[in-house]
Amino acid sequence: MQLKIMPKKKCLSAGRVPLILFLCQMISALEVPLDLVQPPTITQQSPKDYIIDPRENIVIQCEAKGKPPPSFSWTRNGTHFDIDKDPLVTMKPGSGTLIINIMSEGKAETYEGVYQCTARNERGAAISNNIVIRPSRSPLWTKEKLEPMILRNGQPLVLPCRPPIGLPPPIIFWMDNSFQRLPQSERVSQGLNGDLYFSNVLPEDTREDYICYARFNHTQTIQQKQPISVKVISVDELNDTIAANLSDTEFYGAKSSRERPPTFLTPEGNASNKEELRGNVLSLECIAEGLPTPIIYWIKEDGILPINRTFYRNFKKTLQIIHVSEADSGNYQCIAKNALGAIHHTISVTVKAAPYWIMAPQNLVLSPGEDGTLICRANGNPKPRISWLTNGVPIEIAPDDPSRKIDGDTIIFSNVQERSSAVYQCNASNEYGYLLANAFVNVLAEPPRILTSANTLYQVIANRPALLDCAFFGSPLPTIEWFKGAKGSALHEDIYVLHENGTLEIPVAQKDSTGTYTCVARNKLGMAKNEVHLEIKDPTRIIKQPEYAIVQRGSTVSFECKVKHDQTLVPTVMWLKDNGELPSDERFTFEKEQLVVADVSDDDGGTYTCVANTTLDSVSASAVLSVVDVPNPPFDLELTNQLDKSVQLSWTPGNDNNSPITKFIIEYEDAMHQAGLWHYQAEVSGTQTTAQLKLSPYVNYSFRVMAVNGIGRSLPSQASEQYLTKAAEPDTNPTAVEGLGSEPDNLVITWKPLNGFESNGPGLQYKVSWRQKDGDDEWTSVFVANVSKYIVSGTPTFVPYLIKVQALNDAGFAPEPAVVMGHSGEDLPMVAPGNVRVNVVNSTLAEVHWDPVPLKSIRGHLQGYRIYYWKAQNSSKRNRRHIEKKILTFQGSKTHGMLPGLEPFSHYTLNVRVVNGKGEGPASPDKVFNTPEGVPSAPSSLKIVNPTLDSLTLEWDPPSHPNGILTEYTLKYQPINSTHELGPLVDLKIPANKTRWTLKNLNVSTRYKFYFYAQTSAGSGSQITEEAVTTVDEAMASRQVDIATQGWFIGLMCAVALLILILLIVCFIRRNKGGKYPVKEKEDAHADPEIQPMKEDDGTFGEYSDAEDHKPLKKGSRTPSDRTVKKEDSDDSLVDYGEGVNGQFNEDGSFIGQYSGKKEKEPAEGNESSEAPSPVNAMNSFV
Repeated sequence: MQLKIMPKKKCLSAGRVPLILFLCQMISALEVPLDLVQPPTITQQSPKDYIIDPRENIVIQCEAKGKPPPSFSWTRNGTHFDIDKDPLVTMKPGSGTLIINIMSEGKAETYEGVYQCTARNERGAAISNNIVIRPSRSPLWTKEKLEPMILRNGQPLVLPCRPPIGLPPPIIFWMDNSFQRLPQSERVSQGLNGDLYFSNVLPEDTREDYICYARFNHTQTIQQKQPISVKVISVDELNDTIAANLSDTEFYGAKSSRERPPTFLTPEGNASNKEELRGNVLSLECIAEGLPTPIIYWIKEDGILPINRTFYRNFKKTLQIIHVSEADSGNYQCIAKNALGAIHHTISVTVKAAPYWIMAPQNLVLSPGEDGTLICRANGNPKPRISWLTNGVPIEIAPDDPSRKIDGDTIIFSNVQERSSAVYQCNASNEYGYLLANAFVNVLAEPPRILTSANTLYQVIANRPALLDCAFFGSPLPTIEWFKGAKGSALHEDIYVLHENGTLEIPVAQKDSTGTYTCVARNKLGMAKNEVHLEIKDPTRIIKQPEYAIVQRGSTVSFECKVKHDQTLVPTVMWLKDNGELPSDERFTFEKEQLVVADVSDDDGGTYTCVANTTLDSVSASAVLSVVDVPNPPFDLELTNQLDKSVQLSWTPGNDNNSPITKFIIEYEDAMHQAGLWHYQAEVSGTQTTAQLKLSPYVNYSFRVMAVNGIGRSLPSQASEQYLTKAAEPDTNPTAVEGLGSEPDNLVITWKPLNGFESNGPGLQYKVSWRQKDGDDEWTSVFVANVSKYIVSGTPTFVPYLIKVQALNDAGFAPEPAVVMGHSGEDLPMVAPGNVRVNVVNSTLAEVHWDPVPLKSIRGHLQGYRIYYWKAQNSSKRNRRHIEKKILTFQGSKTHGMLPGLEPFSHYTLNVRVVNGKGEGPASPDKVFNTPEGVPSAPSSLKIVNPTLDSLTLEWDPPSHPNGILTEYTLKYQPINSTHELGPLVDLKIPANKTRWTLKNLNVSTRYKFYFYAQTSAGSGSQITEEAVTTVDEAMASRQVDIATQGWFIGLMCAVALLILILLIVCFIRRNKGGKYPVKEKEDAHADPEIQPMKEDDGTFGEYSDAEDHKPLKKGSRTPSDRTVKKEDSDDSLVDYGEGVNGQFNEDGSFIGQYSGKKEKEPAEGNESSEAPSPVNAMNSFV
């Protein structure tokens, strides 16, 4: 039964019908295993047109396969080639390849000819193409004498090459004696035939070494033509003698060197024809001469040029169309055009075609009794003739086979038998070539076999197609079925695709596609099956892609590329730049998931691609790196349109370094007046490359340009050429004109002079003019050199003047200047302010009023009024003493002012003066006023002396600032118990004339706090505070002294110390149980300053300590040694130092110390709850 040809994919109408594919018996889909009997098949052969190197051995290839292995034979020029008779010819064992040894002896030309190989076995014979063997040739140029060519300037010229005919044709190029290629352009170019064409010659074309070279690539040789000498001259250069001896015909050509319209040098005439074969490159050429040089254009009549296949070469003189086809036939027109005219040439193109396959015959495998066909279809222009051969013999004279029937390009086989096996050749030929194809018919009866390896593992990325191979063979052609799993049913084409070669395609593989698949092949002679395995892997993904980056030159940039992949696959990550390898540069480093580029340069800009590869897939992501920087400086500055007051500046922008130029800044230098100093001139947008600049006269200009982009400003360009403008009269006059007198009888006129740039010409001067504002005088004028001041003497004092200053130079005057007003010099005011009045507001503030002075008496610009005031005598003691005068100035025309900061109860004197630009006028009569009393300051000091058991003596100094007459002192005091609680407050008035007071009937060994302040009729002043303690009994203190050295007393004191320690512990426990209020609350309760105990050695208080613990004084706790306490001394609270009073005692038991006082608010009266006694009180009680 014949194996039927089925469509590439077969879709069954029923979705559940088993998927069965009947495959066509084609060589591309079904290969006959080499262990089965089969006719020969040519597998390799030399090209049809085989050009050999005559210096090497000739190798003519012919390889074939078949079963049994084929034997080989050759024909040469149509007759049998007996290789055994030629000792130089051998055939490779097991092959039909010929090796002709011409390197030892023999010539390549001997073996030129047409060769054909035949491979034969018992099933048939296959033949090769006709292989034409030709040795390559690179002949020399024939020797010729080349005369020098002499041309007039502008004439056309063609330098012929005419290379020798070689095999293959040589490559032509023109060079000089130094092997340097001659430059070519629209004016000078090489034609397709190798000639060198000049549309018109110029004097620089003169040379003696125009050399045409022919390179023969096959033999790697270069041949050289004799040099050609060309000399381009003008007729005017010829002297009369030469002109008389030479005729026009002795020059190359006789055309005039004047300008002329184009004329074609090649091709000639108005039309030509061109024929080309299908698939080749169509090359059309038009070269024209003319002056000026013509430009070539191409069009296709009644059509357009194919966009993707059309190319222009040789400065558009050559049109090329690649892969030409019959559709490219038609008329092509080239147009040559210059300023004097245009011509055209039409090329009619015909595309012919050597034979090409429509359907080449394919090997046919049939089982006995089956039918089949061989089809051979080809096309060409002209249409090729089809002829058949069987086993290398024309089918017309081959043995007859009843199973075949020839029908033109088709051979029909029916009911074939084993004897029908043969190799058929199809030959399609026309005048441009031929095609030869071998196709065998092999009649076999074979059960199915599967050629794909068993248990092949396929790994596929999810969501991609999976292709499972099942290569098979059998005759008759087997049917194929696929199954999934051990007991799975046949797969159906609703989600699967079966290809004609047995391959199973899963269009979109998913995770559940993983498993084992079984391919089953059946025909009438048997069955075969094979298992393959499929694994679905997660796709590789780039989850963090590199991002577009813009960086400045010299910086560092990094690109990140984070990859996620299937855990069973190992990815490799590589980086590419512009689809190529990264530069071999240590600046490029790969750190973890980043590419880092350090010290970025311009060359580093481009596209960077991260490529992640596994064995199954590859993904990539790209990012563009733009390297930016400030622009390169502009260049090629040029000045044009040079006028008196303007010029056009043009320039060429430098590289913008990947950041668009936003503007250009133009600066100028005045080499005449300020050489080396550049000034701003103008700026234009980044799209402009010219600027019209306004100029000033008499300036030697140079210009430079800077480009600005988003990164910054470029370096300046090179300076332009200098341009000196003509002199002209000044455009402006001096500015800042002022008139001020330096003396009462002069007027000083000043101005800001023009700079050199503004002078507009040489001989700069100033015309200075003035007259009194209120008079009828004419203008007085003087001319001064280039200065900035002029002094007018003999003027009245402080008179207004009208002033103007006009610039002029050698070219003329500036415009009329503006008039400004000034004044002649000032003098001191003549009159003092009158009617001065003082209103005392309070004890420290007074208000002063006065009448203004007449304006004429001021004799200058009124600056204001100035008050001098001083304290003349002490109001309390009425004794005069000198005090420095104080000054207050009130600006402008004010007629009153306030005097702050006065001292209370004081006698003041003041006067008022008017002030102008020259100075002060006379003083007004002195005005005396007194300030009322105020409250006094705190007493200067307070100290406690002579403490006894029940009394304390207080001594003090009066307030340093009584601010009035003291009426009395107030003393308040209250006891402080061991817990720092305040007792009842006692208020006592003391006469103002007292500085000492003794308090009696006080409690023994008790601490008191004192509050002391003075009073005037205005009220109470600030207070000073102090604390002191009454002493213990003197007899007890004496006994303590007498027995202090006794041993029993020392033991007793140790017991007392132990008892005190126990009491301290008990006190501590009790306080913890009862709760302890914060120290700050105690301070707030009685507002006493910190009292610090004294040391024995220096009379100052120290901290309390026991016999074994001697702690130093706290920093800043000492008081003065004179036992006085100033109010600015320590304000720390005594409670900061712990529970009770910590101190030391004298031998008499009295407390040693003195206390600093401070201003405090008067405390509230009352007692607070008592707590455990202090260690000091405890010891006093014991003694």
